[in-house]
Amino acid sequence: MGDGTGLRYVLFAQGCPHCCEGCHNPETHDPAGGYDATAEELLLDIGRNPLLTGVTFSGGEPMLQARALLPLAEAIRARGKSLWVYTGYLWEEILQNAEHRALAELCDVVVDGPFDIKRKTPLLPFRGSENQRVIAVRESLAKGEAVEMMMGREHRYEKNEAYSPGPPI
Repeated sequence: MGDGTGLRYVLFAQGCPHCCEGCHNPETHDPAGGYDATAEELLLDIGRNPLLTGVTFSGGEPMLQARALLPLAEAIRARGKSLWVYTGYLWEEILQNAEHRALAELCDVVVDGPFDIKRKTPLLPFRGSENQRVIAVRESLAKGEAVEMMMGREHRYEKNEAYSPGPPI
């Protein structure tokens, strides 16, 4: 599993209510862990590598810090970088929360859903388990439903639809 396309800066948000079994970042679950950093400090760090094509918010659960991440997300977009977010919340849940939605609207891609160890597979690009979706944000907002990106192409996601992974990329 990668953290998005291209060369990326990955910010791991602290705190997670999902605490998924088999999480690859269990040290981020405790909201009292980690350290504080300002958007300005993070932007300086991001700017140190001119080869970066984008930024990924991971965790922990970035949506728990959506309000604090908004100025950083806006600055990342203003610099022409792509923005991905990994969240244990479902796309449909994100749209129901104003702060979560505001952050998602600044992203190119949202990878949604909790990690499910029973559905884990290393063959899926950009996600760890089959229940997670790689969602094209702009297309999804325009269509009013989740539009899943799969190996370079869009896929219309239907509720309860079976997913069969293609070959690894």
